[in-house]
Amino acid sequence: MKKSLIITWFFVLVSTLITAQQTEIFRTTNNSVYQKALDLYNNKEYAAAQSFFRKVQSTTEDQNIRANAAYYIAQSAVRMQQKGADVLMTNFVTDYPTHPKRNSAFLGVGNYYFSVGKYARARKWYQDVDKNRLNTSALETFYFNKGYSLYHSKRYDDAQKSLQKVTSSEKYGEQAKYYLGYIAYNANNYEQADTYFDEVSDSKDYNKTLSYYKADRNFKKGDFQKAIDSAEPRLATAKPNDKSQLNKIIGESYFNLKLYQKAIPYLEAYKGNKGKWSNTDYYLLGYSYYKNGDYSKAVSQFNKIIDGKNAVSQNAYYHLADAYLKSAQKQQALNAFKNASEMNFEAIIKEDATYNYAKLSYEIGNSFESVPSVLKSFLLKYPDSPQKQEIARLLVDSYLSTKNYKEALGVLDSGKGTDNKEVFQKVLFYRGLEVFKEKDFKEAILLFDRAITINALTDFTQRALFWKGESYYEQEDYVIAISNYEAITDVNTTNWSELKLKEYQLGYSNFKIKAYAKAIKHFNQFLAKNPEKFYMQDATLRLADSYFVTANYWPAMETYNKAIAQKHKRADYAHFQKAISYGFVNKQNRKIEDLKAFLVNFPDSNFRDDAYYALANAYVAKDEINKGLANYAKLRNELPNSALVSKALLKEGLIFYNDNKSQKALGKFKTLVAEHPNTPEALQAVKTARLVYIDLGQTDAYASWVKSLDFVDISNEELDNTTYEAAEKPYQENNTAKAIVGFEKYLNEFPKGLHQLNSHFYLAQLYSKKGNKEKALTHYLAVSALEKNEYSETALYKISQTYLENKAYSKAIPYLKRLEKIADFDQNTIFAQSNLMKSFYEQKQFDETLAYAEKVLANTNIETSIKADAKIYKARAALALGKYDEAKQAYAEVAKIATGKLGAEAIYNLANFSTNNKDFEISNNYVQQLAKDYSAYKEYGAKGLVLMAKNFNGLGDAYQATYLLESISKEFTEYPEVVAEAKSLLQTIRAEEAKTNSSIKE
Repeated sequence: MKKSLIITWFFVLVSTLITAQQTEIFRTTNNSVYQKALDLYNNKEYAAAQSFFRKVQSTTEDQNIRANAAYYIAQSAVRMQQKGADVLMTNFVTDYPTHPKRNSAFLGVGNYYFSVGKYARARKWYQDVDKNRLNTSALETFYFNKGYSLYHSKRYDDAQKSLQKVTSSEKYGEQAKYYLGYIAYNANNYEQADTYFDEVSDSKDYNKTLSYYKADRNFKKGDFQKAIDSAEPRLATAKPNDKSQLNKIIGESYFNLKLYQKAIPYLEAYKGNKGKWSNTDYYLLGYSYYKNGDYSKAVSQFNKIIDGKNAVSQNAYYHLADAYLKSAQKQQALNAFKNASEMNFEAIIKEDATYNYAKLSYEIGNSFESVPSVLKSFLLKYPDSPQKQEIARLLVDSYLSTKNYKEALGVLDSGKGTDNKEVFQKVLFYRGLEVFKEKDFKEAILLFDRAITINALTDFTQRALFWKGESYYEQEDYVIAISNYEAITDVNTTNWSELKLKEYQLGYSNFKIKAYAKAIKHFNQFLAKNPEKFYMQDATLRLADSYFVTANYWPAMETYNKAIAQKHKRADYAHFQKAISYGFVNKQNRKIEDLKAFLVNFPDSNFRDDAYYALANAYVAKDEINKGLANYAKLRNELPNSALVSKALLKEGLIFYNDNKSQKALGKFKTLVAEHPNTPEALQAVKTARLVYIDLGQTDAYASWVKSLDFVDISNEELDNTTYEAAEKPYQENNTAKAIVGFEKYLNEFPKGLHQLNSHFYLAQLYSKKGNKEKALTHYLAVSALEKNEYSETALYKISQTYLENKAYSKAIPYLKRLEKIADFDQNTIFAQSNLMKSFYEQKQFDETLAYAEKVLANTNIETSIKADAKIYKARAALALGKYDEAKQAYAEVAKIATGKLGAEAIYNLANFSTNNKDFEISNNYVQQLAKDYSAYKEYGAKGLVLMAKNFNGLGDAYQATYLLESISKEFTEYPEVVAEAKSLLQTIRAEEAKTNSSIKE
């Protein structure tokens, strides 16, 4: 029976009941108000009727009429769907438990709710109906309505009991059998379903619907061809929703018959359940594409399978990985194989996925875990695998190919890695290089020692010796550095560039300990091999210096000339040294001419003050006093901050004193003492001034003047000198402990004594050598507080270095600036500028960082590592300032030359720029490079995977995006900020995908 027939019957029944009730009322009362209320109720004017019935209730004393009025008030409320209608009816049956309308109230309300489609409410009222008081017609309606209400609520067992009561009913039998058939069908009781459906198969109302169930029944029974035959004829005339379901049945039937090409158009035509597909739906279409060789389309379906946790999902992820692999998308394949390998539903799939995951990790790198660990894990899980030999070979190679030496060493040290000593030695060596570049020289020495001990590969043993020597050199332990360099053999046949520097480093190390004869030998041996330009120029200059300090002036001049011919960056220094050398071989005129030429040719040289001073001294030596005085004056006027100004003033004063120009001499001496106190020259000036005052017979004036000076005490001069000499002697004899005691005693007794400068500096050096950096710093600070002197540059360097090591950047900056300003040596200038760049960055002063990065890069004669540092800080500062184009360019330059952590940072940021520009494929390439070449830097690897997830999401690959984000959350817990970002992004993507995928739980 159709629903409209049910409703019509219901209203006929209600009308009959009302007529009978009206008659009864006429017999019991003559109340016009009550009659008016009934008329309104019968005319369906429920609001007005309800109002009149309430008047009746309030005016009549007849309990029967009051009960009837309560009944109609409640019925009116039900029909108007008033809030509290159920309560009114409940109150009626409670207040009048014996009223004849009680049962009709339950039935009537239930029928009303049923007629308006509110089956849950109807069911509630039907449960209280006394079916024994119903006539046959009302009973059939009761059973059917109650049965259908239960059916609608999916309470099939209860519905079945009621519907079975009316299978023989003329009115409800056909409908009851249809719904009973559906209940049996849902319970997979196909025989009973067939029985019921066959009985209504001739019905025009159900024939079309039954054809869908027939097709679906055949499908569920596994009779796929019959399912196809049943469904295909119905497609043309089916309603949209039925058509979608029929396409699904036909498509899945062809799929199960392995007729994948035929399945595709039907699976594509399926519209989903309420517009959503499930993971299984995506799998069926994806696998059909896969079997049809259309891998790009297969990927487009498989990668929509999100949050899969069953055998279907494992199978899908495996075939998704294979489809990626066949489409040359190895990174995506790696992720999918990893996912399939982590699921335990199909053992064969799990093993093969694990194998492919391990193999791909070796090929392209792995940001989740070290490649050796992945390969080793496969061998442990599947010791009898046919691929074990292949994986074992890859394991050996992986320790080096991944460049993740830290984790590789961990695996090797645990005893779970290869026993191949050659691989072990290489890993130790390369890990040593990594920590060396991170300036952890003590750890580097331990690693190089282990590599040397293994001694499986001669060239790596030699290289380890070299870098062990370098580690000691960096710690200023030059003697032990020399012993390691000297242990290196067979450098003539080596292809390793660093071993070719053996003689160069031996030359430098001996130069540092003032073993100049040995330095000369090694530098000559190095230059005889025609090294590359940078090393050739530097070694030539150091060789010339070695000749110079050993008084081999002619060889020194010849070598300085070679440096000049090589167009060394420090050609000014070579020119100056050559000019000075002429003076030592009694070529004063040539010395003067060369110094004059130097001052013309090198107007910006740091040695101009030295040149003026040397030129003035040369003129004075030739008795050309006025020319000498003129050059002293030029030095003072042009370079007033030079440490030589005090020396120049002293020279001028002495010249005037020797020429009996007493007042002029005193003027120079007093100027010197006033402007440069606490210098050795000031002390000498005081001594010489005493002689001038004596000659002038003005000893009182001298005494008065000296008393005004707080840095000299003439009466204690002899004791001052004696105390200092007592400390200096053990210092010269290398008796460190005694020298420290002596210098400390001197400074306690003469804090502003004649030798305070030397005492502070020597103590600083001694404490530094002992490793007592705190005490060393105190004395270096004392040196730096004095007038610029011969030790100022070294003191500023050491102070800056100490503050930098303690990350006291704000304290380091002023000393670095002073060092930059006064440095005579390029190395110190570069040191100052590069560390000012870093310090300003740490202080978040990014404009200054950029400025100093440019200064460092302007110096073409810097090491690659320093250049990489400058570029990275330039990039970081530009990024912080929002200068993205500049930052991107700088990071691109860093990527070309940097290694280790700096390289990882550069590649990550290039990936990030590409993601922000929506260049997703380019960004993924950078992230893959991170995994392959920088897997040791786990945080960058984790952050790179987040970028990759963003990229895949941008490319429409929700599977890759969500899987990566899930994995990051599980496997990188040591980086909470990265995990938080991954979880947030994962939630966003899932919410979006849940709009079309019913398998996703938001």
